[in-house]
Amino acid sequence: MSIASEDDLRARFGDVHPLAIAKTRPGLDVYSRQFIAMSPFLVISTADGAGKADLSPRGDPPGFVHVVDDHTILIPDRPGNNRLDTMANIVANPNAGCLFFIPGFEDTLRLNGKARITDDAALLRHCAVNGKTPKVGILIAVEEVFLHCAKALKRSKLWQPDYRQDRAQLPSIARIIMAQTCETGVDEHEAARADESVEGDYKTGLY
Repeated sequence: MSIASEDDLRARFGDVHPLAIAKTRPGLDVYSRQFIAMSPFLVISTADGAGKADLSPRGDPPGFVHVVDDHTILIPDRPGNNRLDTMANIVANPNAGCLFFIPGFEDTLRLNGKARITDDAALLRHCAVNGKTPKVGILIAVEEVFLHCAKALKRSKLWQPDYRQDRAQLPSIARIIMAQTCETGVDEHEAARADESVEGDYKTGLY
């Protein structure tokens, strides 16, 4: 049976701890600033004009997200596959959320706000890597930010070395996509060339 109302949902759980409510901040403080400065990876959530949701990873050296001020952050856009799912969503619907990770930390940082795409050269110069400035960035006006407890990462044992998986247990990303899209099956010569192309892009196309 589906639960169709928030009242019905909440009736199945206990009261919210007062600190779980009070921890939500309307802007960045010294702790959230430090967390963002230490984070090399985040996941950003967006939705299109019809509400269809999407998630996308973003990663760079720690501190790659530029804190403009206590109510604004800038996420640089790096070269990718040009699908532009996240940014196209933002153009249609500015609501966005971010989940920041720090390797070894089991706490995460959640941030929600209104996003827009910027090509402001003065802002984007803060995000240059190897002398290359991103074409655009995602500017988020922060509406709420708070730390998320460690239970999910503790349960998943995400950072524990003995939980690391051997990448060889699955084919390469190029081979998987070819298998998913080629009705005639995977041609080994084409797959090998695709693997080389992907690896070459990882070496030369990150920025």
